[in-house]
Amino acid sequence: MNDAMWAGTVTVAGHEQAELEAYLARPLGDGPRGGVVVIHHLPGYDDATKEIVRRFAARGYAAICPNLYSREGAGVSPDDQAAAVRAKGGVPDEQLVGDVAGAAAYLNSLDHANGRIGVIGFCSGGRQTFLVACSLQIDAAVDCYGAFVVNTPPAEFPLQHEPLISKAADLSCPLLGLFGAEDKYPGPEEVATLDAELERLGKEHEFHTFEGAGHAFFATDRPAYRPAAAVEGWKKIFNFYGRHLGA
Repeated sequence: MNDAMWAGTVTVAGHEQAELEAYLARPLGDGPRGGVVVIHHLPGYDDATKEIVRRFAARGYAAICPNLYSREGAGVSPDDQAAAVRAKGGVPDEQLVGDVAGAAAYLNSLDHANGRIGVIGFCSGGRQTFLVACSLQIDAAVDCYGAFVVNTPPAEFPLQHEPLISKAADLSCPLLGLFGAEDKYPGPEEVATLDAELERLGKEHEFHTFEGAGHAFFATDRPAYRPAAAVEGWKKIFNFYGRHLGA
């Protein structure tokens, strides 16, 4: 396996043609490949997320993470960008969908793209992944502990969004959900409600809940990291994308 890659910063056209910084990683080989849009978590467009982008490239995908906070200005630190967006209640849903659509179009414009697109997100990005999968025509979606798909955020929470479960009938692709049994946002009851609704609608999905894991169990740079759950979770992600994206 040749895992040589190119990785670096590019510019993509987001919602309403806004210019967004994005981090791209792609294999240097010339074989056909699927694309993966990585939606960063609420803390923002950080080194940990860029590492995830490179991880997909090492497995044969072209992957990109748009900086959803680019509108806060060039030269503004990622921490300050994230703080400004939290103060506004998060990224508006319509804007998010447009930004991901732009990132997906960029991936499909690259040489050797096979036209198949997956989306993955962690934490707030997990919720946004579900939103994208119900708003755009994509090929596979991975929701890693995305909260507030079923429930409304508490009043004191930095995200102020409406639940998304009413959009479940519009789910356009297979969905993989990975959750922690000890998580509160989303808690097991929220996961069960979403699972039941997707089952009722006949939507292709598979949910896995890991015992001994809470929120952010994939995050290697946080105390919440749970190696066993993360290793098994990555196996499921690559197996899922291998079936649906063809890399």
